[in-house]
Amino acid sequence: MGKPNQLSEYVKNGSIGLLALLCVGSRFVSGPTQNGPVLSAAVAFAAPKRPADSTGFKVLDVLAAKTGAALNALQTAVRPLSHPKALETAFHSYFAYTSSHPGEVTKPYLYFVDYGLPSTEPRGYVFDMSTLQVVEGPFTVAHGRGSSTSQYGVPTRFSNAPGSAMTSLGLYLAENLYPFHGKTGGQGYSSVGLRLKGVSSTNDKALARGVVAHGAPYVTATKAGRSEGCPAMEQQRAQRVLPELANGGMVFLFAPEPELISVD
Repeated sequence: MGKPNQLSEYVKNGSIGLLALLCVGSRFVSGPTQNGPVLSAAVAFAAPKRPADSTGFKVLDVLAAKTGAALNALQTAVRPLSHPKALETAFHSYFAYTSSHPGEVTKPYLYFVDYGLPSTEPRGYVFDMSTLQVVEGPFTVAHGRGSSTSQYGVPTRFSNAPGSAMTSLGLYLAENLYPFHGKTGGQGYSSVGLRLKGVSSTNDKALARGVVAHGAPYVTATKAGRSEGCPAMEQQRAQRVLPELANGGMVFLFAPEPELISVD
């Protein structure tokens, strides 16, 4: 992540706050991944001037400014959080990846889950990262059955290993939709599924493991049962949200784990 004193300067910048607060409304609008007018103005205003040959510093400045602008616009709308750096970690990872892989991230949506919170609390959001708005959430999200010993509660174990049935933390690229079929309580069900490509070292086996986002009947408005490691949501919400994320959106699964927060 960017240097703490730099990030603090951007987050505290009152001008960025005023610009971010101009973002209103909450609906999906499909389009290419690019900075919206608010984020573009915030980045242009906040990024300090560097000598023309300081390319590396310019990249860091822009990344820190984007992260700071997103924090300033969204952190008061996302409460509670399990760790003060939950959103910072997600936003920094998102902007770093979109900067280095612009051809892959073709939609501005980020599905964020804070797995440091219990499954009986709403812990999922979808952000429009071009306009810095919450477009969905908060809502309940399932975690892997291998990540907790009880049906409900806070997951405490995370793994990238096949067969672990645990949640894998980190950043994912949303790929294609497909017809999902699952079982719960001995009964089969069908839903929409969204394949996820793990792009962090903590989740790079996600495609091979079959970790996907999907709808599930064991997720309700008030609590979420356990999945096989998938960030499952309510059935109707999945039908509405997952098509917007498909083929170019991103997902970030957070928990207050040292190896995730310390990633720079």
